[in-house]
Amino acid sequence: MIIDNDILARTCKDMIETILYCLSDSTKGTIYRVGPMPKLQVVRITSGVRQEGEEAIQWGLPEVSDYNYPGKTWEQYRDMPGHVKEAMAWCVEKQKSWTADNPYEDLRSVRKQLSGEAEDYHHMEPVLVKKTDLYGGKFGDLDYPLTYEGQPIWVDLDYVVVAVIKIHFKSNRIRRGDPSTKIIKKLSRTLGTQLLSHHIRETLSEAQKTLDKQRLQSCNVLAHELRNTLIKLGFIFSAVNTELGYLREQWELELRKAFPGLESKKEILDRLSQILIEGLPKLNGSGKHLHLCKDLLLAQKDFSNLSLLPQAGEKWIGNRIVPKWRRLLSEVTVWNERGGEIERLLSSLERAIWIGMDENLARKMGQLPEELKEKWPRLAYTDFNVEKAEILNEILDFLDHPQLEIPHKYQTKKILTSLKALVEMIPEVEERANRIICSLKNGVEVEEV
Repeated sequence: MIIDNDILARTCKDMIETILYCLSDSTKGTIYRVGPMPKLQVVRITSGVRQEGEEAIQWGLPEVSDYNYPGKTWEQYRDMPGHVKEAMAWCVEKQKSWTADNPYEDLRSVRKQLSGEAEDYHHMEPVLVKKTDLYGGKFGDLDYPLTYEGQPIWVDLDYVVVAVIKIHFKSNRIRRGDPSTKIIKKLSRTLGTQLLSHHIRETLSEAQKTLDKQRLQSCNVLAHELRNTLIKLGFIFSAVNTELGYLREQWELELRKAFPGLESKKEILDRLSQILIEGLPKLNGSGKHLHLCKDLLLAQKDFSNLSLLPQAGEKWIGNRIVPKWRRLLSEVTVWNERGGEIERLLSSLERAIWIGMDENLARKMGQLPEELKEKWPRLAYTDFNVEKAEILNEILDFLDHPQLEIPHKYQTKKILTSLKALVEMIPEVEERANRIICSLKNGVEVEEV
């Protein structure tokens, strides 16, 4: 990728700072640049360290590393017989993350393999960019890196690795697949988008010097890439809605504390699954109905683990749960005796997903102040989008309420604060992108972009 070194360093610092502020248990972040093909040279760009009890981040590359400039080429760190296995090789070749949640058993710790010493707890995440975004539609003749056996990597994959993020954590504060790793993965996509955006701008600048005759063609390519960049930024709204889903879960927990007799969505789904499982042996190996039962069990399990808005929950029930039960009850007799109970449970399920928006129940809750009873469900049941960006300020004020007692309250606020900065950036990026596209199409200079 063609990116100015100063811009690259600044972009990487911004990303490390965002991750360290979002994840309170993280202590250090490093970003490595990967490329170009086929050498895939890995060079450490910058590192940020947060000292215990301090907010300020110390920047630089103080310690000696094999990945300091000029870094290591693919042939030096790839897996091969008689060579220590490196986590970097796994991230680059497999395009998958590596989590050292037990340094004493870390199979790709270079230090442990060479000296028997355990490293710290950390997570490494590859930064991916689509081949079509980076090379357009002409990537069939790319010179791919080779494994030790001579097989090219990435040929059948849609992405290339352009960087690797490594985040260190306090002892026993990171586990494979935990929320911290998911946040790093989501933010790695943002970094990929930013690097791609910088790459596009600098590539355009170079192209304008020598390819003026191809201005229109270059304009169409740029427009496509910029629109892709804006589309990718849409994950930010999904991330905000995920946090709102967590607030919905906590609100419904408060309701069940106040009204222990309320049937929860999970309890109803568990009972439906139990009835389904009890009837399975009576199907006598009926192939299509057995397959239908397995699909239904999976749909109920997935729905139980999701925190959807009631409107989306209704669609899920109406499309993925009720039709399957209707078919089973009409085509086989196994559950005939339980038909009444099943119908009652399905009706209860449809009511249960709306229980959090019942204003009468909220007013009767005695354990919460009036302000929280009014704001909590109103904010938690918001479908966040670009037109509702201002509501983030109200949500952050709500999380500051001294009588709001929910787990991970401050971590949720930190995440939403970081996402708010990204949300506020989107209109500016979109406006600038549209102005660039318009000016290039019309063959005029861009003013104050």
